[in-house]
Amino acid sequence: MARTITIDPVTRIEGHARITLLLDDQGHLSDARFHVVEYRGFEKFCEGRPFTEMAGITARICGICPVSHLLAAAKTGDKLLAVQVPPTAQALRRLLNLAQITQSHALSFFHLSSPDFLLGWECAPERRNVFGLMAADPELARAGIRLRQFGQQLIEGLAGRRIHAAWAVPGGVRTPLRPDTRDWILERLPEARSTAKLALELFKKLLDGPLRREQACFGLFPSLFLSLVGPEGRWEPSDGLLRLRGADGTIVAEGLREDDYHDFLAEAVEPWTYLKFPYYRPLGYPNGLYRVGPLARLNVCDTIGTAWADAELIEFRQRAGGPVALSSFAYHHARLVEIVACLEAIEAHAQDPALLTGRIRSHAGLNCHEAVGVSEAPRGTLFHHYRVDEHGLLSGVNLIIATGQNNLAMNRTVAQIARAYLPDPVPAELPEPLLNRIEAGIRCFDPCLSCSTHAAGAMPLRVELRGSDGELLAERVRG
Repeated sequence: MARTITIDPVTRIEGHARITLLLDDQGHLSDARFHVVEYRGFEKFCEGRPFTEMAGITARICGICPVSHLLAAAKTGDKLLAVQVPPTAQALRRLLNLAQITQSHALSFFHLSSPDFLLGWECAPERRNVFGLMAADPELARAGIRLRQFGQQLIEGLAGRRIHAAWAVPGGVRTPLRPDTRDWILERLPEARSTAKLALELFKKLLDGPLRREQACFGLFPSLFLSLVGPEGRWEPSDGLLRLRGADGTIVAEGLREDDYHDFLAEAVEPWTYLKFPYYRPLGYPNGLYRVGPLARLNVCDTIGTAWADAELIEFRQRAGGPVALSSFAYHHARLVEIVACLEAIEAHAQDPALLTGRIRSHAGLNCHEAVGVSEAPRGTLFHHYRVDEHGLLSGVNLIIATGQNNLAMNRTVAQIARAYLPDPVPAELPEPLLNRIEAGIRCFDPCLSCSTHAAGAMPLRVELRGSDGELLAERVRG
């Protein structure tokens, strides 16, 4: 008799979700699904609000990702005003995003994921958490907490508060970098760099030993990878153009502009989750699976542009055995490399005297009625698409979130881990450590579910009518 095994809730992620393992009549695994069970309506209840409020409103979507939405909303507002953002303001926004990526990656690695690596998959659940890590290795736990604190305090120094700041606005930012904040950054950077070095050395040792199998079965499959890149293909967390790279390292498309995202991205829905399924439109659903985030950014870029990070990028690719790392487990390594890149870039910005003075905001009235802004959030590429009326009031909002863009990959990763570790046929009772490995496949992506479940009203929908032989007889697409 067919049955279902449910992992509910999925732990050590942001938001509420469950995993179901579907078994056939013989007890063999037939499918595995990642269900997002929370629902939020930001896209809908933003309608009717002035677009100038969107930076402050969307920053409140999530307490982990406020900076990401703040910047994407401000950039969309720039385009509705049709203004040129002053260079000082652009650099300050970039500095804020570097701090956001640093603190978020530190949270993911040290607080949410490292208990699995350092305490072991077999460790009791009540100890397999950051508190257990504090007891087992207090110095490492303290270093991780301090690294995240560095990023959060830098955000506070720039924007006035660590969470839900409304500092970036259409046209620029509200305040420049203060000299005391600049001095504080330079004082704290050596400690942050030391922690990044410690984490990288530790994780590489684990990759060479006890984590070998995880690299081979935690989401190891070909896919496309999408991210922003800067001039000459440099790693770019804030601005630039979009590039898609294939699993073999070839560039599938580049020079893509966010304004044209409807031409190359589409969104599907499934009845068993509130999380949409974006895909690369030319390949269709679900063949157009692609991944975003730190793994994608390292796969898509040609170089990072700073000495230490570029050395780490070379080793990252050597460990992958080619120009593209295909295992979702490599997201953890990629986060550590990006922390290095962020710290080097933060140091360069802190030493730039232009950030202490200069023009930081351009002013204008409404000049456009539709705009798309894009930025790189810690979890990947983030799109904000607004339509406004002649009064600047929002008539339509679409947010394409990084976690949603990884949805197809997360489901495939969970299914692959289940097939690798579950006995066949699956017994009636499964040990907790085995189920935790399946959960850990989701933690590779560090999903942020509060950010991702916004769709309401006429959601994008694709309906296909196929005959018994699989032939496509009719198709309807909405959205």
